[in-house]
Amino acid sequence: MLVASAFASAADAAYDSVREPAEGTMLTVFREMAHSIARQLAHLDAEKQRLPQGVPDELQDAVLAEILERAIEDGQRAVERTPEQLDVLRESGVVDAGGYGLVLILAGVVAGLRGDDDSVPEVSHHEAPRLSRPHHEDSRFRYCTNFIVSGQALNSRDFLPRLEGLGDSVLVVGDEATLKVHVHTDEPEAAVALFEGAGEVTNLDVADMREQIAERMARLDGARTGALAVAAGDGLQRLFEELGALVVPGGETLNPSTYELLAGIHEVPAEEVLVFPSSSNVVMAAEEACKLSEKPARVVAATSLQKSLLALVELDPETTAAENAEQLNEALATIADGGVAPAARDDGGGRFRKGDAVGFVAGEIVAWGGAGSTLAATIEKLAEGAEIVTVIGGQGAPIPLDEIDPHVPDGVEFETHDGGQPSWWWLLAAQ
Repeated sequence: MLVASAFASAADAAYDSVREPAEGTMLTVFREMAHSIARQLAHLDAEKQRLPQGVPDELQDAVLAEILERAIEDGQRAVERTPEQLDVLRESGVVDAGGYGLVLILAGVVAGLRGDDDSVPEVSHHEAPRLSRPHHEDSRFRYCTNFIVSGQALNSRDFLPRLEGLGDSVLVVGDEATLKVHVHTDEPEAAVALFEGAGEVTNLDVADMREQIAERMARLDGARTGALAVAAGDGLQRLFEELGALVVPGGETLNPSTYELLAGIHEVPAEEVLVFPSSSNVVMAAEEACKLSEKPARVVAATSLQKSLLALVELDPETTAAENAEQLNEALATIADGGVAPAARDDGGGRFRKGDAVGFVAGEIVAWGGAGSTLAATIEKLAEGAEIVTVIGGQGAPIPLDEIDPHVPDGVEFETHDGGQPSWWWLLAAQ
C-alpha cells in the first residue's frame, strides 16, 4: 500500500512541478509505472497487500522486487510509445532518454533488493537522443538558491510570478504544508523574504555558481588538452568560460592578431591546446599561431561563434589534441549555423532596406523583412532534419529571448542563451 501511494504521489508531484507537462516524456513513463503498481496491488494476495509487523526483511524485499519488476515491464512499454506522443522523438527515431533512464534505475533497484547482480531485469537497449530537454536557458544570475517552506494552505502558484521577478530557473513543488523552492538569483535574501508570513523557511542552501565555475576551471589545470576560443559579447564569453575555455576577445570584427592567439595558447593551463577560431577570417591567424607555439596546438574548423560553442561541448580534456580534433571536426559536420542581423545597407535587388532583418543559413540569405517573421522563417529553414535549435541573443535584438516562443515554428525544440554579441541580433545553430 505504501509503495503504491508513494509512486502515485510522486507522479502527481512530478506533473505539478512542470509548468507545461508534455506527454511522451519521463513524466508519462513514471505515471504508467505508478498505475502498474496500483493495478498489481489490487490483484495481490491479501497477505501481501499489507505485510504484518515483524515480517523478515527478505520477504519484504522479495515482494517489492516482484511488484517493481512488473512495473518495469509496463515502463518499458511506455518508453516504446514515447515516439508516438512526441513529434521530435518520432522524427529523430529515438525514445525519451529520461523515461528510458528511469526504467534502468528501477532495474538496478530490483537487483539491489534481490542482492544479486545476476537478477537485474532485462531492459531493451535504446539509442537515446543527445538532447531531450525543451526550452533551456542559461542563467545570468549568480546564486543557486534552494530552501523549504513549511506552513498551511501553501499554493506554489502564488509565489511563482514574484520569484520569476527575482531570477530564473524557478521551480516550486510540494503541497499545502511543504514547498521546495529553487531559483537562480542575485538576491537570495529577497527570495526568502517572499515567504515571510506564509511559513517557516528551513534548509536554506545558497551556492555561488560563479565560484563553482572557477573551481571547474581550477580542476582543468594540468589537463592533457585545453581550449582557446575567440569570442565577442559578454554572454558568449561567459558561456565559453563555463565550458572551460580561455577566451581571446575578438571585438566587433572578430579578428584578433596572430600574436594575441599565440599568447592565449601559452596561457591555457594544459599540455596541448585546441583553438576555436569562431570565424573564417580567424582561421589563417589561428593556424599560424599554432605553428609558432612551443606548446602542441591545433585548429578546430569552427567558423562561427555558435559552431565553436557547440563543438566545445564535445571536448575531452583527458585525451590528446589530435584525438579531440578528429572527434570535434566530426561533431562540426552535424551542426548547421545561421543567424538574423539588421541589414547594413539597402539591397541592390530591392529585397530589403537598411535596418530590415535579414536571415542567413550557411552564409546564404533565406529570409528578410520584419524581425519576428524573419527569425521564424530562418529557424524553420535551419531546423529541417534537426533535433534542436540553439538561439543566442545579441546586442539590440528587437525581441527579448523570453518572448521569442511565438516566433519559433511549431514542433521545433530550442534552447536560448544570452550572448550579447555585436552585429547579430540572433545567432542560430541546429543539430
